[in-house]
Amino acid sequence: MTPTTEAAAAFARLVELVRVLRSPEGCPWDREQTLQTLRPFVLEETYEVLEALDHDDRRALREELGDFIFEGVLLAQLCTESGDFSVADSLHAISDKLVRRHPHVFGPNAAGAGADGRPLPTTPDEVVERWEDLKARETSSKGEQRTALGGVPKSLPALLRTHEIGIRASAVGFDWERASDVVAKIEEEVEELREWVGEGASGNGARAEEEMGDLLFAIANLSRKLGIEPESALRKANDKFSRRFSAMESRLRAAGRSLSECALQEMEDEWSRVKQAERAASSRPDPGSGSAR
Repeated sequence: MTPTTEAAAAFARLVELVRVLRSPEGCPWDREQTLQTLRPFVLEETYEVLEALDHDDRRALREELGDFIFEGVLLAQLCTESGDFSVADSLHAISDKLVRRHPHVFGPNAAGAGADGRPLPTTPDEVVERWEDLKARETSSKGEQRTALGGVPKSLPALLRTHEIGIRASAVGFDWERASDVVAKIEEEVEELREWVGEGASGNGARAEEEMGDLLFAIANLSRKLGIEPESALRKANDKFSRRFSAMESRLRAAGRSLSECALQEMEDEWSRVKQAERAASSRPDPGSGSAR
């Protein structure tokens, strides 16, 4: 059995298992699910895949990919039952799209890609440019008007959506010229927030929310200009804070102290010791200073 046929057999088994789970003789929990009730599970599995990638944990990735694929098959099964489309329809759609948008691999006339006389792409950048061009032609052929920001899902996590919006706007020339220009914008937004806080930070929550949103938008765009994916960067920062906080809590507990009975300065001191221990263990300098909460 080749890897392809083995994968096909395994996928067919999963499709059949999901069909049985949804059948009258199947699982009560699976039978009561709807497209909307599955949304949080799809999101959860997506982030568990990302966590496995962040930690380069191949064993976890193998399991989490299976869970993620299961959610996709379950969604397709619900749509099969409603008569909208089947899992096979989804698989044919993505396969046809991949063939159509890779004329440099499968030929200019494959799956309707069309021969437009343009040279086939040979570099990654040319491939991306050709992909977007083919995508625009497909949209036009459906009678739809494609806009620069069209197709950016509103359901994306906010930082990721900001990143994608920035990429789309930059592609048509609407962007800061340099990263330093974005830093200046961030400083401007911080100053506006500082003024609001100095006024007592009360009476206009809507203004505070707007100013904070502007600041976060600018920070996400600075990440883009620096070639950093902001969602990934923030996940790693959360992991670092959680790791250090747990270590601080463990050290205090070992000394017979609980967080609830510690003054802030005591926690700050222990936090600094945790950072020093991390620096010693990694043998690399920490660019931060102070408590760096």
